[in-house]
Amino acid sequence: QVQLVESGGGLVQAGGSLRLSCAASGRAFSTYGMGWFRQAPGKEREFVGGIRRSGSTYYKDPVKGRFTISRDNAKSTVYLQMNSLQVEDTAVYYCAADPRGSESYFGYDYWGQGTQVTVSS
Repeated sequence: QVQLVESGGGLVQAGGSLRLSCAASGRAFSTYGMGWFRQAPGKEREFVGGIRRSGSTYYKDPVKGRFTISRDNAKSTVYLQMNSLQVEDTAVYYCAADPRGSESYFGYDYWGQGTQVTVSS
């Protein structure tokens, strides 16, 4: 069993930055793919970006060039650096672990509880 705990959410003005953290329990963190998702009010949960066990990253188009995902395997933590935030980025942000590196939504077996990010205009 893997437990994920997000932190770092909050209220920020448009154009500002936030860094989210996701701390994982367990010893196999370095072997997992990790992903970030978000869910805005009244909308379905959507994929934001992911980081493979190799450290390579991939992102959905709306956040490319603004968001950066990184990982620190020694700390079993994955980060989401969000710059140039827009009102449309307002959502609950979740991290998730993909033990098999499937890069499929259904491969994310473990989820955090989420952290709220609110961007004001």
